[in-house]
Amino acid sequence: MGHTLIKSESNEAVGGFPPHMWGEIGFYVYRLVDPRDQQTFYVGKGYGNRVFQHAHGVASDAEQSELGQKLDRIRSIKADGKYVDYIIHRHGLTEEEAFHVEAALIDAYEGLTNLQSGHGIDQQGLMPVRDIVRLYGLPPFPFPPEHKLVLIKIPKLPRRATEDEIFQLVRFCWRINKARAEASDYVVAVHLGRTIGAFKAIQWSSATSENFREDIMINGTVNKGIPYADGSEAHRYGFHGYRAPSEIWNLYVGEHGKRLENARFLKAQNPIGYLSPLAYPMLDRPADKS
Repeated sequence: MGHTLIKSESNEAVGGFPPHMWGEIGFYVYRLVDPRDQQTFYVGKGYGNRVFQHAHGVASDAEQSELGQKLDRIRSIKADGKYVDYIIHRHGLTEEEAFHVEAALIDAYEGLTNLQSGHGIDQQGLMPVRDIVRLYGLPPFPFPPEHKLVLIKIPKLPRRATEDEIFQLVRFCWRINKARAEASDYVVAVHLGRTIGAFKAIQWSSATSENFREDIMINGTVNKGIPYADGSEAHRYGFHGYRAPSEIWNLYVGEHGKRLENARFLKAQNPIGYLSPLAYPMLDRPADKS
């Protein structure tokens, strides 16, 4: 189960894996490489001929918006008269094994066009040893909670992020069920399996420049204008709000965060989850996926 590089000059000769091989090959994890600069620009898992479809820029209508940057890169490569190189890193995997290998490679390569973070990043993702020690030494998140909550996983966080930086990251912008978000009492930001902030959303709005152009002060919290809110993500939502009251912050975040133990939410690629006093956390339906 080593890795195999299929170079661009041989891409046309390798049209795909014959169907009778699919079961033996199993799930696999691959990288797409730009032959012009040898830069890895996408990591994925697949079965059957998924890698060949992606390398040739084949995507369903539903995938077009999710794979925009990747498809743009592939079109640029083709416009230069070249073909995408692809590397099969591991094959013969179960789907669960493939998820973990894919996530590790996503952690290892910067500048990818992947929109989704790796599977399980908020439970077993890349983190320094001190953060692992801190994570498992944190007090547990209260379950069931005392309020209706929206949980939002932030995949990347600046080192020693301030409360303001966390607020700006969690408030914009997500594919989220707007009605469920509006029915929630608080928004809780999550990173690498621990809570890092709690906020009160007073208005969820479509992620357009009209809604997020200007700075707004609400209850002492600055809602900074979003310079990249250009309307291209109008199908997503962000919110205006403020820091949760101290008693709420202490309940759900505390001094250094609280440890979430819901494996289903932490392993899911969907960054949105819901908790209420009367129910287990529910993940968004596929249509809500960010």
